[in-house]
Amino acid sequence: MLHTKTGSSGSAGTLNQNTSEANAEAGISSAKSVESIVASEQQQEPQQQQHEEDDKEEKSSIATSVSRPRWWENKSLEEKPVDGAYGWAVVVSGCFMLMFSMGCVNSYGAYQTYYHLNQFPDEPVSTLSWIGTLQFGVMNIFGIPAGIMCERLDTRLVTFVGGFIMGISLVIASFCDDAVWKLMLTQGIVFSIGASLVFIPATSIPSQWFTERRALAVGVVVAGSGIGGLWLTPATNGMIDSLGTGWALRITGIIVFAVNSAASLFMRNRLSIRSREKIVDFTVFRDIRFDFIFIGAICGTTGYFTPLFNLPTYAAQVVGKSESFSNNLLTIINAASTVGRIGTGQLAPLLGTINTLGLCTLIAALSILVFWLPFETTGTVLTCAIIYGLFCGGLISLLPVVMANLWGVQRISTIIGLLYLANFVGTMVGAPSSGAILDNIGHGKDFKKTITFSGVFMLCSFFFFVLLRFATSRKLFERV
Repeated sequence: MLHTKTGSSGSAGTLNQNTSEANAEAGISSAKSVESIVASEQQQEPQQQQHEEDDKEEKSSIATSVSRPRWWENKSLEEKPVDGAYGWAVVVSGCFMLMFSMGCVNSYGAYQTYYHLNQFPDEPVSTLSWIGTLQFGVMNIFGIPAGIMCERLDTRLVTFVGGFIMGISLVIASFCDDAVWKLMLTQGIVFSIGASLVFIPATSIPSQWFTERRALAVGVVVAGSGIGGLWLTPATNGMIDSLGTGWALRITGIIVFAVNSAASLFMRNRLSIRSREKIVDFTVFRDIRFDFIFIGAICGTTGYFTPLFNLPTYAAQVVGKSESFSNNLLTIINAASTVGRIGTGQLAPLLGTINTLGLCTLIAALSILVFWLPFETTGTVLTCAIIYGLFCGGLISLLPVVMANLWGVQRISTIIGLLYLANFVGTMVGAPSSGAILDNIGHGKDFKKTITFSGVFMLCSFFFFVLLRFATSRKLFERV
């Protein structure tokens, strides 16, 4: 029994000793592992610091590249104040740009009258009206790519290229005035491509620079088209009478390029626009308000150009006025349009932009149906010219403001480009159809059906703008 206890205690001592040695070895190994981990971490710290420094350098280089766009890319001036002095410089530049883009379109009636009475007497009016139709129509259909260019490229470069195309197209047209199809190509299509690169920036960018006086600013810009038509029409008539259509086109082309080149220096975006995957975002058509604007613009532009193109001819053939009076009638329309576009810019903050748009469209339609349609006197023709000129410009000047108020100014260039797709449809339907009605139904002398065609479509435009008004706000007396 004694020997057994002694052996047991010895075995226990040996076991305890082995356990202590194992624990000691485990402690040593764990200490070594800790030391190795610490050493490895110390080795990794410089590598992590190096990676962090590389990341900082990469981010810094990216930020530098973003903050310094290449010379042809869009550049913003967000540090400039809203409603400030530079905004008015943009407005003045846009006014001069529209003076020679839309001004040339509005004064085409002088060329058409001369073409019809002297240069191409055997050509029907509907064929000659295609030149002016293409000027405005192609300018609108090219508004979508023009809006995309304004978002991705420096707008000064875009407008400069547009002025060059306009100028060179008129110079080339001066050597092609022996055939109508050549004038359609040069004075019509090529000119309008350049005009779109000027027209879209000039009507969209000023909204970025103003909040309180946005309607007035855009109204002053769009008034440039009326000012251009005001003095370009008699100037064109004078040049045609003295030098012929060839030199009239050449001189106009040179002036267009020179003035637009100077004005393009100030036409800059205020806001930076981030790039996106979709080149054109058609999701705006899901908004019923845009649909009403789109259809209303189609109807409005369908009837818009009939008084501009046909009222001078009506005064000469039906009322029996002289050719000089007919040409001056177009000058009166442009003068009234200039006053009206600035006036609607002042009226819009008081009544609301959409309300003012609907009112202008209604009065323009009534001027056609009430004063032009039933009468064949000098007084009623003058009354129609003045009233229509005062209010028809609201269709052009207020739509960009409505778009900016409803959808913001960040994407206004491409949204307005989509809007002018509607203007293209209306233009391609309106002027040729009114000319065809005059030639085929009126036999070139009875203007009743043509006048009715124009007035009814202007009334339809008013109807869709009323729907837009109540889709925006159902409160009857709210300023919208």
